[in-house]
Amino acid sequence: MATLFGRNYTKAELLERVGDVSQLGGAKPIKLSGGPYEGVEAVEFRTGTGFCFLAVPGRGLDITIAEHNGRSLAWRSAAGEIAAPFFEEPGLGWLRTFPGGLVTTCGLTYAGAPCEDEGQKLGLHGRFSCTPAANVCVDGEWEGDEYRMWASGKIRESCLFGENVLLKRKVSATLGENRFFIEDEVTNEGARRVPHMILYHINGGFPAVDGGSTLVSPTLSATPRDADAEVDAEHYYLNDPPTLGYKERCYYHDMASDKDGFVTAGLVNKNMPDGGQFGFYVKYNIHELPVFTQWKMNGAREYVVGLEPANCHVQGRANERMRGTLQFLEIGEQRRYNIEIGVLTNAEDVAKFEQIVRSLKG
Repeated sequence: MATLFGRNYTKAELLERVGDVSQLGGAKPIKLSGGPYEGVEAVEFRTGTGFCFLAVPGRGLDITIAEHNGRSLAWRSAAGEIAAPFFEEPGLGWLRTFPGGLVTTCGLTYAGAPCEDEGQKLGLHGRFSCTPAANVCVDGEWEGDEYRMWASGKIRESCLFGENVLLKRKVSATLGENRFFIEDEVTNEGARRVPHMILYHINGGFPAVDGGSTLVSPTLSATPRDADAEVDAEHYYLNDPPTLGYKERCYYHDMASDKDGFVTAGLVNKNMPDGGQFGFYVKYNIHELPVFTQWKMNGAREYVVGLEPANCHVQGRANERMRGTLQFLEIGEQRRYNIEIGVLTNAEDVAKFEQIVRSLKG
């Protein structure tokens, strides 16, 4: 049943009250226009609860805008949903087309810092987020008393005599809920074994991030990536007010999980201006994504905290190879990754979420 406006409704009860289910929510394809956004395809999701988000086929079905009753979950850069042809690969050029947004996917054969790996020069974070999805399908249907909506598509990274990796993605949500799911299936369709790196760059922003807001996670230990992150490292979880000249800090977290390998972590602001509480959580499986990086960037006008489950670290493919932790896809091999992201709308939601995190830590 769908929970809307404080009450549970059956399918029949809802359809008696509307001309079409789109009156309540659904997934709708749209096209952006103007300047560098011209022609970018997107899908608008509305779940009827005040939760809406944008999945962008023009950027690999990544999630850009995400908000609940006008309160943003995500940090957004000035680049916005810029079209794929503006992609700059060398060095740090990726940053020119990084929209921020709630989910930016990094990979599929390299991610992390620019480097040279076995003679190949690699830019920052890979090509995925600037690759448009093909075979896009947007739809919704009733399953009993639940109305489910989704967008699916295929994103390919290929090079003659090199990799040929296909990712099939489905983004889905349910009417009456404050969460959505990303289901990814990656297949090596090429003629050779290839490196495989994937990282979900989940970017929390104001008002989920503000002075005194916190990362709430089942962290067993948090290891600073470098000397910058060693500054005030004991307060890795606590966010500062926007600070000019702030240097980004990254921490690798050793996370506790439940018996099935699921980890739940999130960002919580208990001091909203209206006296309420707000935030969001991320749920993933540690057997699929064994590395979790926290990107703490409390800089003025660059005010973001990244929650980044991944199968790799963020220091580049050459470093991952040197560590002996670089993963590979054999010919025909498939991997599956599942992400759940949900809104914490009030103090009750936050309390339930914090109880889940405490239970993971035992």
